[in-house]
Amino acid sequence: MLLFLDVDGTLIPFGASRSYPVYAPRFAPPTVAAPPLLTRIDPSLGPRLTALRCELVWATTWMDDANTCVAPWLGLPQLPLVDWPDPAEGGLGGGLHWKTRPLVAWAAGRAFVWVDDEIGDADRDWVAAHHPERALLQRVDHRYGVTGADFDAMEAWLAVNR
Repeated sequence: MLLFLDVDGTLIPFGASRSYPVYAPRFAPPTVAAPPLLTRIDPSLGPRLTALRCELVWATTWMDDANTCVAPWLGLPQLPLVDWPDPAEGGLGGGLHWKTRPLVAWAAGRAFVWVDDEIGDADRDWVAAHHPERALLQRVDHRYGVTGADFDAMEAWLAVNR
């Protein structure tokens, strides 16, 4: 089972009126200059993601920086990256997110979970119509990032759909 993971708004919360804790890494910090928002990522998310027993895949515009900065912060190994198409080839309109088609193509018929703060009904409908396997599109509230409730929903879905 694949798990496509976004960073901005998903691991890094973006609530405008909220103060955020500054987390200290439990693992060795990145050796490169880390983005300042990295300390908003709760390092305890790494073990929770690993416990889902999915093949984790970065589905973020962070690209290689996700492996250089975010993975070590979370205690994760280097993960595969979705290679995004040219922005001009993005969504199909009608509210479809520009990531939807590339993620379905990357999944290549395998079941997947997609965790992102920008998923909408058009994406769910398109995946249901164009992807032959099971898929959970877990929309995260960008103000809080991924929460315990999101993990509960993913765990429940995975328990039934493995």
